[in-house]
Amino acid sequence: MARILVVDDSATQRDMVQILLEEAGHTVLQADDGKPALEIIHQQQPHLVITDLQMKEVDGLEVVRTVRENWPQIPVVLMTQYGSETIAAEALRLGASNFIPKKVLQEQLGRIVSELLEVVESRTKRDEMTAALRSVQRAEMEFVIGNDPRQASRLVAFLEDQLHQLDCFDQASVFRIVLALKEALVNAIDHGNLELDSKLRELENNEYHRLAEQRRIQPPYCDRKVTVVYRLEPDAVSYTISDEGPGFDPSQIPDPRDPENLVKASGRGLMLIQTFMDDVYFSERGNTITMVKQREHKPTAQLAPC
Repeated sequence: MARILVVDDSATQRDMVQILLEEAGHTVLQADDGKPALEIIHQQQPHLVITDLQMKEVDGLEVVRTVRENWPQIPVVLMTQYGSETIAAEALRLGASNFIPKKVLQEQLGRIVSELLEVVESRTKRDEMTAALRSVQRAEMEFVIGNDPRQASRLVAFLEDQLHQLDCFDQASVFRIVLALKEALVNAIDHGNLELDSKLRELENNEYHRLAEQRRIQPPYCDRKVTVVYRLEPDAVSYTISDEGPGFDPSQIPDPRDPENLVKASGRGLMLIQTFMDDVYFSERGNTITMVKQREHKPTAQLAPC
């Protein structure tokens, strides 16, 4: 399993997180401040860092900034207290991969860690045959999948490979694009095709997952598809994801960057998408989202545009 560094100036908090992670089979390292944490990261290269936001000497924001600059392949998750949502939003812009409010740490830690480690694992297993794609200037691919999350995961892994082979994003940016893709596909499948309400996640009887499994085999939900169109342009990549659900009114979406909305169960995925991507557009019906990311640097060798 993974090697995870937990950073918090509270020994009680560190120990609690360690117990939760070890129960899932992970190896846990501890640091009581950002300064020793950065030394551990330099020496032991953990797969994931989970850090408190507010610490005395080197705080969580500085940990995020330094990891992004020096170890962009390592995702960082912030643990936040009530009232620090604005700083958490800033951490996402600086390079954090996600955040967990401490009041729901026990409920959300396992899921968020699993999602991040899935991306890490797919990245480490990717094929290194990159030479051909690095010269491509324009391309378009279309994929149609059902509502099985395993299909979505395989598609995300394939699209991540394309990003690595393009060699025009650093590792941290690729990680954030992949997380945006995962969130958009979850929204298309769960909230679009299966018409699941995010508020069901707050119930303790696992109703959200029970209803999801039921609708995956129940008409009309099981017959709906998700279409993903990937476009590569000289200056940007874009992903258009469409579901076949009833849609919604995009003008009614609460601003996910508003600090008051950061801790709500609904809207977290959209908040991450809008933070990680440069431009995000919805269709009028609300069942199609287009996400755009500007290319950060050009491939070293280029062919004439297709």
